[in-house]
Amino acid sequence: MAVCPRRPPGAPEGGEVKRWPRLHDLYLARVVFAGVLLAWGVLLGLDVVLAFVGEMGELGRGGYTINHAIAATGLTIPSRAYVLFPTAAVIGMLLGLGQLAASSELTILRAVGISRPRLAASVLSALALVTVLMVVNGETLAPWGDDRAQAIKAVRHSDMAVSRYSGLWAREGDMFLNARGGEEKQRGNERWLELRGVRLFQFGEDGRLLSIANVDMAEHRDGQWLLHGVERTVFGPKSVQRSRVAQERWDSKLDQSALASSITRPGNMSSRELRASIDYRRRNHLDSADFENVYWSRWFYPFNVLALCLAAMPFAFGSLRSGGYGKRLFLGMVFALGFFMLQKIAVQIAGVFRMDYRIAYAMPPAIMLAVSWSLFRRRSR
Repeated sequence: MAVCPRRPPGAPEGGEVKRWPRLHDLYLARVVFAGVLLAWGVLLGLDVVLAFVGEMGELGRGGYTINHAIAATGLTIPSRAYVLFPTAAVIGMLLGLGQLAASSELTILRAVGISRPRLAASVLSALALVTVLMVVNGETLAPWGDDRAQAIKAVRHSDMAVSRYSGLWAREGDMFLNARGGEEKQRGNERWLELRGVRLFQFGEDGRLLSIANVDMAEHRDGQWLLHGVERTVFGPKSVQRSRVAQERWDSKLDQSALASSITRPGNMSSRELRASIDYRRRNHLDSADFENVYWSRWFYPFNVLALCLAAMPFAFGSLRSGGYGKRLFLGMVFALGFFMLQKIAVQIAGVFRMDYRIAYAMPPAIMLAVSWSLFRRRSR
């Protein structure tokens, strides 16, 4: 008499299509979410409090009040959450899985036929959802909040409170632009840039000054520059000519993003603005290393988060008799710290030796995943 093999609990019958997420996926996601939120809340709260305490020392400078300090600190919360999420994800994941291991729930899940790779996939799927939200946050709320926080902090300096753009220099081909001040304006859905006190210096290939143009105001609208009140002086080999026009168009690829790169920290820019700034600097033979570093760190951010969590996961699957939950949690955090240190060193080396930043950001996760795979196989025996 043939004996039918016993079906593990929760396994699909016959040709039934496997559904996802299953009950154990949702349960693991809930536990991991709780651990991540707990670690994230503690780290973010401590970071915000320390930042606010640092702002207290600036009170009274140029009309900077406690309300300014609260607003400036609060606006940086999205970017702080973005930076702290990888660390919180690792610690929270180890907290959640460690709790399941301590109560033998991981052992029960393994006993009903759920493999370690399947458990790891459930955890990473849950973390991927939050990672996507952080990527969106890093492109929208975080740069906007940091930019607004800088504008609020400018109140401490009376000479910067009038305008966002002050003493701006930029280059476009053989033309150098200098503006004493300017501001971004908005009417309805239309947004444009106005620069005042503009001077345009044009140089020849031999380095000789060809012309100087004094411009009362320059407007950048619809991808074009419109110059108002242009007084131009042209230097010939043996003559000087001066002319004045009320208005003229300037055919230039210099846009608002490129100008922002001259006065804004790369970390406060979106990936689209970073790409435009990199292209602008390369086009004019300027150093773009800082912008490339931030740009590629944004692209590798989700991969680094998931790779780091996957690399630290073997520390949550060991037996409690092999050292205890606290020891494994500590080793997992040391492993994560080692990852960040290795990546920071790789990025600095790439900057010094002019290497491709993509290699610097891809190499540490690859090394950590190789080490993690070795540990994972050892623990699976």
